[in-house]
Amino acid sequence: MIDNSPLESVKSEINIEFENSKQAEIIYDSIILEFQTAPDYRSSMDLTLKDNCIIINIDAQDSTSFRASVNSAIKWINLSLQINNLTNI
Repeated sequence: MIDNSPLESVKSEINIEFENSKQAEIIYDSIILEFQTAPDYRSSMDLTLKDNCIIINIDAQDSTSFRASVNSAIKWINLSLQINNLTNI
């Protein structure tokens, strides 16, 4: 493990485009609480809804916490999409 990494922080904006604004709103409403209550010791995540897109801003202290944040966001969105698809059958 590298103790003296030159990496000071990792920041990213992830845009996820949905089929329509209604689907984006349903997914946003389903996951916003997860983003607001996620532990933020080494990273922070902000979620924004704009038309048919969900925008995730991640600011992490290191690559490990950044990866954990991305994995959490993907997991929450994927689960919400699966549930939404099941209810629309």
